[in-house]
Amino acid sequence: MAEEREIGDDELLDVADNPTQAASLHKALRTIANNSNVGPELQEMAKSVLSGRIGMKDVIESDRYMHAIGARLGEMRDAAEHMSPEDRRKSEERAEKMVREREEAENGAAKRDGRK
Repeated sequence: MAEEREIGDDELLDVADNPTQAASLHKALRTIANNSNVGPELQEMAKSVLSGRIGMKDVIESDRYMHAIGARLGEMRDAAEHMSPEDRRKSEERAEKMVREREEAENGAAKRDGRK
């Protein structure tokens, strides 16, 4: 059986502000597609976008997928509210690291493109 095609970062530029953001969205979609903890509906959505069967604009306009995203965000909020102080500190450190890495990637892309 042939492997299914996967979209490229550039195919997410219709909803992303720049190539770096499109790459981050692509990576997030892959993570969701491969994480059974997010639930079957979000996995299906991510796999459908990655395969090109649906676009991100279709996801945004879909009550079904937006409901699933909202429900998952609610679960995440509830979990965050019940975190221990140590787990909260570790989560904040991971988030800060991700922000630094994203900023470095954006700055590198801007330098390569001659924007800075």
